[in-house]
Amino acid sequence: MLIFAAVGIMVIYSMPIFHAQRYATLIEKQEGNFTEDVAEITFEQVPTVDRDTAQRLGDRKMGEIVELVSQFRVAADYTQINYKQKPVRVSPLEYAGFFKWLNNSKAGIPNYIMVDMINGAVTLEKPKQNIMYSESERFGSNVKRYLRFNYLTDILGDFSFEVDDEGTPYWIVSVHENKIGLFGGTDVKEVIMLNASTGEHQKIKIEDVPTWVDRVYESELLLEQVNYNGKYQGGFLNSIFSQQGVLATTDGYNYLAINDDVYLYTGITSVVRDESNIGFILVNQRTKDTKFYSIPSAEEYSAMDSAKGAVQEKGYVSTFPILLNINGKPTYFMSLKDNAGLIKMYALVDAEDYQKVITGVTVQETVEKFTNKGTATTVKDPQELKKQFEVKAKITDIKNAVIEGNTYFYILLEGQTDVFTAHISKSERLPFLKIGDEISVKFVEDKETVNSIVNLL
Repeated sequence: MLIFAAVGIMVIYSMPIFHAQRYATLIEKQEGNFTEDVAEITFEQVPTVDRDTAQRLGDRKMGEIVELVSQFRVAADYTQINYKQKPVRVSPLEYAGFFKWLNNSKAGIPNYIMVDMINGAVTLEKPKQNIMYSESERFGSNVKRYLRFNYLTDILGDFSFEVDDEGTPYWIVSVHENKIGLFGGTDVKEVIMLNASTGEHQKIKIEDVPTWVDRVYESELLLEQVNYNGKYQGGFLNSIFSQQGVLATTDGYNYLAINDDVYLYTGITSVVRDESNIGFILVNQRTKDTKFYSIPSAEEYSAMDSAKGAVQEKGYVSTFPILLNINGKPTYFMSLKDNAGLIKMYALVDAEDYQKVITGVTVQETVEKFTNKGTATTVKDPQELKKQFEVKAKITDIKNAVIEGNTYFYILLEGQTDVFTAHISKSERLPFLKIGDEISVKFVEDKETVNSIVNLL
């Protein structure tokens, strides 16, 4: 009984009521300059693929590989990282059941999926050595059990699947500590890096983590600390009664790729105000460097509603915004999806005035219209001015290629001798097409034996 009583006392003593200022300083934010810290990007650099779409694309890619799909499936990780200066999502394959594990465990998992968040290109990557330690392994090779046996006394955080610049798969695991009392003020003190192929592991200090690692601090932990900072700056009693200066994060969050790091983004609002932010924060998920931008803006869900309202007759739903710097102004970028989860349009919303909305069928069109303050109409492709033809036929083969950062699809149609080409911007359905699908296309004769698709019907 004495032990339980002592534990109960320590739990109570660790609460914010006794240590409000210490909770408030778990994370320290600095004032940032938005135009200096967040570089402007061109339409070719805008990440259009969210996690749900990445999962759809990854599953579709997996379904095309007959020799693997019967034994493996794609794990649900889809970690967002920066890979060679580009935002991508990566996820390992996993065994498709116990008996599939029995058949393949000696050889290990041969691949992981990588989804380019800009153009939606999906690649099945093969590391130099197969993945032998994963969450779908059994017994001692299960990555959580393996690290637990090697670090018995450590408090392990989430397991993050990442790859280094050479494509070697790793598990990145934060080691937690409680800084306030015995049970309060959770923070990260060290990081465990495990080579998913060889099983080699090491525990290192945060300042020694290599720059290719993108996720040391979990999003939920960072949001908790930011909320502590906003809630307890004026003390515990102030957070309950007068609530002067009490701030909180908005309900959602997203990620920004800046230089070679991934930053968590979320809005900051007053607890006594609705539908508006007093600013927003960016937190480096590797170093926990935190910057606050005092820019009054629309709350994200208000911006999402505004974007949906601009095309309300179509019934599209909006993804959670990505914050971009366009012409030096913070701007929300969203994809608009139909009921099937396919991206149909894009929207840009002025973060400071969410009634200013621009929508478009392609990213290029949307950005160009927005930078012209909404006065521009759709910029016509020169190909669309040529004489157009239409054909309806089944796909006999389809391939894609990335040329100078742009994804093009090459399609062969039943009964047609020419090759049909289409840029990814022509239709968000392109990555989902497969052999045997029947499609209708409008095209122009580009050159001998090659036709350019201008519209996918």
